[in-house]
Amino acid sequence: MTGSSDPAAALAPHPPFPPSFPLSSAALLKSAADRVRSARPELADRLDLSSARALRAARAEFRGGSAGEDDEVLAVVVIGRLDLPRWVRETCAFALGLEPGARDAWRRSFTRTVYLAGSPANLRDRFAFDHVAGDDSVAWAGPAPAAATATLRRLLKAFEASHEPAGRASATVTVPGRPGARPPVRRDLYVATARVTVTDALVHVNHLLAEAVLDGLIGPGDRLTLRFVPRLTGLGAQLAVLRVDTDVHRPDELQAYAGLTTEV
Repeated sequence: MTGSSDPAAALAPHPPFPPSFPLSSAALLKSAADRVRSARPELADRLDLSSARALRAARAEFRGGSAGEDDEVLAVVVIGRLDLPRWVRETCAFALGLEPGARDAWRRSFTRTVYLAGSPANLRDRFAFDHVAGDDSVAWAGPAPAAATATLRRLLKAFEASHEPAGRASATVTVPGRPGARPPVRRDLYVATARVTVTDALVHVNHLLAEAVLDGLIGPGDRLTLRFVPRLTGLGAQLAVLRVDTDVHRPDELQAYAGLTTEV
């Protein structure tokens, strides 16, 4: 794990994912390809998205720059103390606070995010963060071109937590902010824990939450209940959005790592 999220890993923000369990290979592949089509439709027109192996090749092409753009941006998260429910709440707050231009650029960059270990309180005098948790546990910078956070990224090490997030109790958080025209809703956020490190879980949940906010699925006042399960298969829940990525133990297959339900 390098501390940087995978820019072209899979998530299907819309249309809503049909409730089909166990999750079939075809359904996961569609979810993966839909994420690319939603964020970068011009890439979907010329990249092979027909298999997990093809998606890996497309991801490599994007990383290599041949499928990228000069305006690619990334966000940086500095983690001092990690409390997962608090982190979920603040991640949503960060995404909700972005200006339209930053939202669009980050969406087109597949909500790329880098995770660093450090003390936001000790860094605030040296670096301008765009969002800081009220308890100084976590801070966000960007999304911006890589050069804007290069010094910060050189200073700090990647955040690493190699244990699994298994055995955690469910927790409910309220998304900050004043509700708009849409009344607040309740959703469950399922997180897979089997053979998934805490660091990897942050990457997967960050992509799901950020893109759900940018797509309007999560808004101020919404209540999200985190539920930690070994795998997402067999839940019996109706999912509105999935986070899908390559199965690290079976690179030619895909796995669902997180899922956000429809209103409950």
